[in-house]
Amino acid sequence: METTMGPPPTVGGRVVPLNASPDIPIYIYATVFASFCVITGLIWDICWHMSIGRDGLLSPPHLVIYLGAVVAGLFSGFEILRKTFWGNNLEKAASVKIWGFFYSSLGSLFCVWGALAMLTSAPFDDWWHNTYGLDVTILSPPHTVLILGIIGIQFGAMISVIAVKNQLKLRSTKFFDKKKALDKTLFWLFALSAGFLLTIWYTLLSEELGRMRMHRSILYIFSSAAFPVLLMAVGKAVRHKWAITAATGVYTSLMLLTLWTIPLFPAEPKLGPILNHIDHYQGFQFPLLLIIPAISVDFLRHRYGYMNDWKLTVILGTAFLLVFFLFQWFFGSFLMESPYARNWFFGSHYWYFGNSPDWEYRYKFGPWMVETTPELLKGLGIALIASLISTRIGLAWGNWMHKIQR
Repeated sequence: METTMGPPPTVGGRVVPLNASPDIPIYIYATVFASFCVITGLIWDICWHMSIGRDGLLSPPHLVIYLGAVVAGLFSGFEILRKTFWGNNLEKAASVKIWGFFYSSLGSLFCVWGALAMLTSAPFDDWWHNTYGLDVTILSPPHTVLILGIIGIQFGAMISVIAVKNQLKLRSTKFFDKKKALDKTLFWLFALSAGFLLTIWYTLLSEELGRMRMHRSILYIFSSAAFPVLLMAVGKAVRHKWAITAATGVYTSLMLLTLWTIPLFPAEPKLGPILNHIDHYQGFQFPLLLIIPAISVDFLRHRYGYMNDWKLTVILGTAFLLVFFLFQWFFGSFLMESPYARNWFFGSHYWYFGNSPDWEYRYKFGPWMVETTPELLKGLGIALIASLISTRIGLAWGNWMHKIQR
């Protein structure tokens, strides 16, 4: 696909401010809603597999996921057609030109691509199940196509919000009060879209991030490699003091909402062997305590924001791992061993129907779940390197997103 990006009209290197009263396009709300649908549908689908087993092409969780794909595709597709055939010259000049004809925002392109990938994965997944049976891993080939599509929609929603937010800065100052209110709304739309993206990022790695791995360094290596890159990008993209905290707050709230809500509904296993006889949905996992290092990182970003990104990398990358490790390690002991964690709030008692409820290590760490002190220190050293690399990439990525206006 050939894509060209001609420069928009500028004055002094900046896009010409629009004199019309600013507003948030409807497709922005639609893409954020679509992002919410796909991640809640995915979590519900995981709980379905834990509680019921095999699902069909049109199972309720799948329908929620498809709804998100359809909403994102239709609204973003219409926005592309609107700008192409009915957009004014300024809208076209501030858009990405595709195939020498179509005009689109960058976010709409990602949403349309993501919707197509998701809808393509549906018949692929149905064929896969009919041919090979139940998945034994989250990242089966059809699920990989689905996940890439979901990420496309969620990333598209996030940068769509950023683009509108940056365009709003260049509007006429006579709309100051309205701009201020819209900027606040756009920040929360950004926090929602970033939090939904963080949730799918976590879901991808959830098999390596369960409570049984919280006393092994591998969990901290995975977390340090995966999360700072997105969290630091979020913090740089919008230049808000508590941007990272807001995004992790959305992730935490969504994980808790699904953990507390889904088990309220009845469900029974329909695939043998059934070793754990249940009569309601089993919840997913209690969220990682990412919000605690997020608060620390946001505080340090604000305190040392005058430093260059290389110095910030050392401070923020180290702080993320240190705070996350200290809190998650001891919280892992609580989730795994304490009877006070075996309730609806923390959900440590939820168990896959194919596993025996009387397994010896269900509520205590087995020998393979822990490491010696030298092994742990070595692993944490690797995690620190991963955190620093991830942090530096995230800061660079955030600087790029901060400049998006299309």
